[in-house]
Amino acid sequence: MSTAVSEGLRAVLDTNVLVSAFTNHEGRSFQIWQIAIQRRFRLLLSPQIVTELARVLRIKFSWDDARLLPEMKFLVRTAEMVVPKLTLQVVADDDDDNRILECAVAGNAGLIVSNDHHLRKLKS
Repeated sequence: MSTAVSEGLRAVLDTNVLVSAFTNHEGRSFQIWQIAIQRRFRLLLSPQIVTELARVLRIKFSWDDARLLPEMKFLVRTAEMVVPKLTLQVVADDDDDNRILECAVAGNAGLIVSNDHHLRKLKS
């Protein structure tokens, strides 16, 4: 692992990628999560992303606190937490996507990894 890579690339994983990584250990999202754990890039998170992820895992996947809390603690330890100062309204159809953009701006991310069509169509 190169220090230049781990220090150079700063990325935000959209909540849908994180949900997929935490619930399906065979897909691409899980592979990306494993690369983040290896610190081959700097994973950026905000409190809003962690809150949304926990909500989705709790409600849609019926995770209880015994399963959820250790995973969220590990996620937070793996990432660099940033607190966005700007409120963006770029994606009108899905306000949660704006939280991803806010994290990317606050953390000076070079990349957002997402399966969401609203974010993917932005391109830059």
